[in-house]
Amino acid sequence: MTAARTTTARDAPHESTLSAKGQTTIPGAVRKRLGLEPGDTLRYEVTADGSVQLRKARKIDLAWARAIETTLTEWHGEADDDL
Repeated sequence: MTAARTTTARDAPHESTLSAKGQTTIPGAVRKRLGLEPGDTLRYEVTADGSVQLRKARKIDLAWARAIETTLTEWHGEADDDL
């Protein structure tokens, strides 16, 4: 005999409709779980089996990225063209 599985808000399926413009509303429970706020960037990762993982993208510190950019010259040589 197996125990009945209880569905929680965390693992309950959520659905939304895709508009003609390719837009959808992310269900409130999903927004809350991911900590999403207006203006956040989302990352969609399509897996080998065709499923999609939706994640909140990490923000990039542009000032830091630009500051280290000049130190990354080891990847700008002709030898790297074959990689």
